[in-house]
Amino acid sequence: MSVSPTGVATTGPAGHDEQHHGGMIKLALGAIGVVFGDIGTSPLYAFRETFASPHHPLPVDTAHIMGVISLIFWSMMIVVSVKYVAIIMRADNNGEGGSLALLALVSGQTKTKRWTRGIILLGVFATALFYGDSMITPAVTVLSAVEGLAVAAPAFGGFVIPIAVAILIALFSIQRSGTEKVGLFFGPVMLLYFGVIAVLGVISFVQTPEILWSLSPHYAVQFFLIDPLRGFLALGSVVLAVTGAEALYADMGHFGRRPIGLSWLFFVLPALMLNYMGQGALLFREGEAALESPFYMLAPDSLQLPLVMLATAAAVIASQAVITGAFSVTQQAIQLGFMPRLRIEHTSATTAGQIYIPLINWMLMVMVILLVLFFRTSSNLTSAYGIAVTGAMFIDTCLLGVALTRLWKWPLYAAMPLLALFFLVDGAYFFANLTKVPAGGWFPLLVGFIIFTFLTTWSTGRKLMIERLREGTMPVKVFIESAANAASRVSGTAVFMTSTSEGVPHALLHNLKHNKVLHERVILLTVKIAGRPYWPDHDRAALEELGHGFYRLVLRFGFMEEANVPAGLKRVEIEGGAFKMMDTSFFLSRQTLLPSSRPGMMLWREKLFSWMLRNAESAMEFFRLPTNRVVELGSQVEI
Repeated sequence: MSVSPTGVATTGPAGHDEQHHGGMIKLALGAIGVVFGDIGTSPLYAFRETFASPHHPLPVDTAHIMGVISLIFWSMMIVVSVKYVAIIMRADNNGEGGSLALLALVSGQTKTKRWTRGIILLGVFATALFYGDSMITPAVTVLSAVEGLAVAAPAFGGFVIPIAVAILIALFSIQRSGTEKVGLFFGPVMLLYFGVIAVLGVISFVQTPEILWSLSPHYAVQFFLIDPLRGFLALGSVVLAVTGAEALYADMGHFGRRPIGLSWLFFVLPALMLNYMGQGALLFREGEAALESPFYMLAPDSLQLPLVMLATAAAVIASQAVITGAFSVTQQAIQLGFMPRLRIEHTSATTAGQIYIPLINWMLMVMVILLVLFFRTSSNLTSAYGIAVTGAMFIDTCLLGVALTRLWKWPLYAAMPLLALFFLVDGAYFFANLTKVPAGGWFPLLVGFIIFTFLTTWSTGRKLMIERLREGTMPVKVFIESAANAASRVSGTAVFMTSTSEGVPHALLHNLKHNKVLHERVILLTVKIAGRPYWPDHDRAALEELGHGFYRLVLRFGFMEEANVPAGLKRVEIEGGAFKMMDTSFFLSRQTLLPSSRPGMMLWREKLFSWMLRNAESAMEFFRLPTNRVVELGSQVEI
């Protein structure tokens, strides 16, 4: 997926064109406003939770403070700087990044179907975990920001949850109108936010300058040597400091690899580490008293309320990026055949990628509010947060292994040590978070497995349905020879949509059976979604003349593009003329599924697939067909 500086998903192959839209500096600033919202709000809760978590409370002493800061710094260096910025972001799919883009890139590089299926399932599960992340991120970031009220204005402490819920309802309510105007403030607000937290960190750590030595890796090693069990459990909270790292890769398509890397290395990373060291220095001076909220206690009393407001704005921006990311991932999943068609609205007349998906928006809002009401504090929510993040990171490392060995052809002696390091770090984070499953970690796992079931059921059911439809299809040549001269021909063009480029569509057979006529020109149209984000316009349509006024037409779209059939037909000419929409009728086949005991899927999954098919967006809306030129014909299919 990619997210524009306005905070919305965009389309357009921009990954290799890193000088567009005003140059490198403008892109780097835009990335600060969008890409780093999630990881930028981590100081609100990550450091506090590492010490104050009820699952692994740590003594507030020199060894543990220095060890935690060291762990945070080297986690950022290994996971973000090396793994994502230096390596994974080089695995771009025509400039686009993200789990699905990486999956589409590497799934064809494996030699056996068994491994291909395993890689696809891993990528799909990473996508399922992302939906859990997109529910938890708005809840934990907004709630942790608003909790600063209890520090800045204790009298308002009882209003934290109502205010957080009100902010979240407002955030989801504005999605329909698009966020282009609001998005203009994203960059300046995040620049101010990172500048403020850096300054607050500097003011604190200059009072305790010895905290600077915590950047040495030996403090992290010493932490594990003196307290191995707590050190391992603490990783479950330390990883909160790198939540949002996958956003760097996912948003690469708009900003480019170099601008994101520059923003991270020269601005965001220093600002975050200055703040974390400032919080550590505060613990040195004030001990456990600072654990209530070390982030807000860095500010003088008179500035704590403005800091709450600024942090809340940053939390909203981080949430906005995740929400629009969910829209973009959903669009990709639909195009790649893992989700049924859903209603997709475009919120901009000029930028095709600015989309809004009502079902996803309102489902996310309901789940986010339920999370806030159920868990009630950001501390409780962080237990659920880590599983989704570490699971997605671990899967990214698995896909990276395929990219290194199959795509880039790295020799094993070079790839294995690097992969071993990443698997060691990601595995440690993931297994440390598994200890939090009873305390909330079950939520993203439950959401992940439910969504994984939906995605795989749709993908498998769709393939089975296509196979069943193929079983009864008549060869095109036989049909044309037998029907072309026998049926009456009427003027105009008929376009019959078909999911396969073989055989005769059922809609055509039904139309001939009941209406006893054929149009002068009959187009058998198949829309294919490629495993690349964009397909060039000049090569979008492939037309084959079959004789007797019959044509086979294939329109290709990338998985980041809208499958706009009328727009694709504008470039197609038949018998020397372009398509005229007022002379063209579109015939669609609407299948009614009959679950059966035939091999393929379990009966409950067949019923689930049937329900998903009934509730899917109609092909007419999805392919942007003119409503007054569409005829739907029904048929029944057993799977």
